[in-house]
Amino acid sequence: MSDTPHLQPTLIEPDWPAPASVRAFVTTRESGPSQGDFANFNPAGHVNDNPVHVALCRRLLANELGDERPLLWLNQVHGVQVQRHYSDSTPEGDAAVAFDRGHACVVLTADCLPVFFCDRAGTRVGVAHAGWRGLAEGVLEATVAALATPPEELMAWLGPAISNAQFEVGPEVYQAFVGVHAEMDEAFEPSPYRLGHYMADLYRLARLRLARAGVTQVSGGHFCTACEPRFYSHRRDDGRTGRMASVIWLC
Repeated sequence: MSDTPHLQPTLIEPDWPAPASVRAFVTTRESGPSQGDFANFNPAGHVNDNPVHVALCRRLLANELGDERPLLWLNQVHGVQVQRHYSDSTPEGDAAVAFDRGHACVVLTADCLPVFFCDRAGTRVGVAHAGWRGLAEGVLEATVAALATPPEELMAWLGPAISNAQFEVGPEVYQAFVGVHAEMDEAFEPSPYRLGHYMADLYRLARLRLARAGVTQVSGGHFCTACEPRFYSHRRDDGRTGRMASVIWLC
């Protein structure tokens, strides 16, 4: 298979006031070489997709960066570990940061929330994979700390995630947040479908956690991966699906 134009990924660029030295995008599933349940652009190698198609997606993704800068791929485990240094291996982590042009940071999602970060000076960037477990454990706070700059100097953009209208959770999820910070209650509504369950708002939870961490300039948060067919959705597709890649780097 060749890198022909019709295979190129369709991208979403963050709508945020980032400096010109910061570049970022999220892939969609609208165009690319992937097939079947994984159509059309799946760069995730852990979902039992055809490895040839995954490799081509990753090559096409690297082409979008426009140079030889490697992507820091992660073995994501819904934790809080943040990686900073690129290696040829795939380290465990759910967030990555960069302070120079040495590598691009990338996370994979399909309902979980990707959160992009940069500083106002355009000298450091990061991205976090924030599902409910990561949010509750503090992956956003860990990423803010890893960026090693005053939080008031940071800005964030919330990428495509499942909306509260589609995200029913059990009481254990509610308790994981509200049992620690009572104000997190505002991100939950009683489920109209099952007694004792809730509709959880990942975007609101992220904004509340970022505010607690001192990050007040937050953009984005207007998507729904389960509602919009241009996105992969783990919940909508019963777990058999691809992943979007959220990529950020310094140019």
